[in-house]
Amino acid sequence: MSKESNLSKGLLIGFLTGGIVGAAIALLYAPKAGKELRKDIKEKADEWMDDTEKFIENAREKAEKAMNEGKKKGEQLIADAKVKADVILKDAEKMFSEAKDKASEAVLHGKETLNAETGRLKGAVKAGVDAYKESKNS
Repeated sequence: MSKESNLSKGLLIGFLTGGIVGAAIALLYAPKAGKELRKDIKEKADEWMDDTEKFIENAREKAEKAMNEGKKKGEQLIADAKVKADVILKDAEKMFSEAKDKASEAVLHGKETLNAETGRLKGAVKAGVDAYKESKNS
């Protein structure tokens, strides 16, 4: 909770307590008969009890509402995180697949180039051997 909220609660509790004490003192010093005084005290106590119950119920409703909102926000954050994680995972899988395809293409191209160069080298060696044999026979 914030400091302002705690301060507000403290002030409210202080005012209620001060009001109760002040009203009790006023009733005790009022020039009334015992029955009237007891009746007034009972009525005021009932009023304060009702006000306190309303205050507690209101606070409970606000707390419940805040908890529900927090729960909804938390659930939404989790859902958003899951969606983003899925997108990142799909992007990573796509990049991996593309890299794999490019590597396969490079290997295939390398094999083709190697085979072509091997064939040229074999041809050059054969031509050299043939030229050597021909020069030896002549």
